[in-house]
Amino acid sequence: MADGAESSPAEGGERLPSSRAGILAAAAVHVFTASGIVCALMATLATLDGAYARAFAWLGLAFLIDGIDGTFARMVHVSTRLPRFSGDKLDLVVDYVTYVFVPVLMLLKAGLLAGPFELPLACLILLSSLFHFCDTESKTEDNHFVGFPAIWNLIAFYLFAVPLPRWLGMVLIAACIVMTFVPMRWLHPLRVKSLMPLNIAATLLWSAAAAWTVFVTDLPADSIARIVLGAVGVYGLALAFATPWTSRPSHGDEH
Repeated sequence: MADGAESSPAEGGERLPSSRAGILAAAAVHVFTASGIVCALMATLATLDGAYARAFAWLGLAFLIDGIDGTFARMVHVSTRLPRFSGDKLDLVVDYVTYVFVPVLMLLKAGLLAGPFELPLACLILLSSLFHFCDTESKTEDNHFVGFPAIWNLIAFYLFAVPLPRWLGMVLIAACIVMTFVPMRWLHPLRVKSLMPLNIAATLLWSAAAAWTVFVTDLPADSIARIVLGAVGVYGLALAFATPWTSRPSHGDEH
């Protein structure tokens, strides 16, 4: 979550939050961000019930909250008005639970991780994702992620929506774990300026196919949705392999 810098002068040259309304607005943004953890709880309960489409619906809502809360934070300048409370830390806590922990639970509960590698792979997902979330050089100046960006909610959705042989799904998971530590540049579809119109169009198509699957046809996805999901996935993967690897990542750890 990015913050702004609006403040008003006070005695002694200090700059304080401009108004009580501004402070309340900043607090409301933090509550909005924090609501993602409620989505995580609801997704967990749905997972325990075996209602995976419902679980992904909750994770989708958390994903939407994460996508727009930074805009609200910049609008009301949360870091200036509530300097003691870190929106960045709050965002990372919620993201780790919704992007990583709940999806891993879903993979285990559905049996998509099984056999002697079941728990080792689950643990490696959790541990490698901690590396990414704590890496202060996890983004480039042009807003690419450095290394696989721990989007296990999306990986899990693909494995539910497009059924693969279990062994192939586990190979894919292992490859993503390894790529967490490889300095490839991965697209942020809404912040990377290169090919932005195409990236946004692909994101909207993917979102429509995912919503159709979750709310209409149920899992696994139907043939048309699979084609769209597969095409967008191949597009994102091709960009990652076609983009030169980075040697000078910049500081930043925001999802």
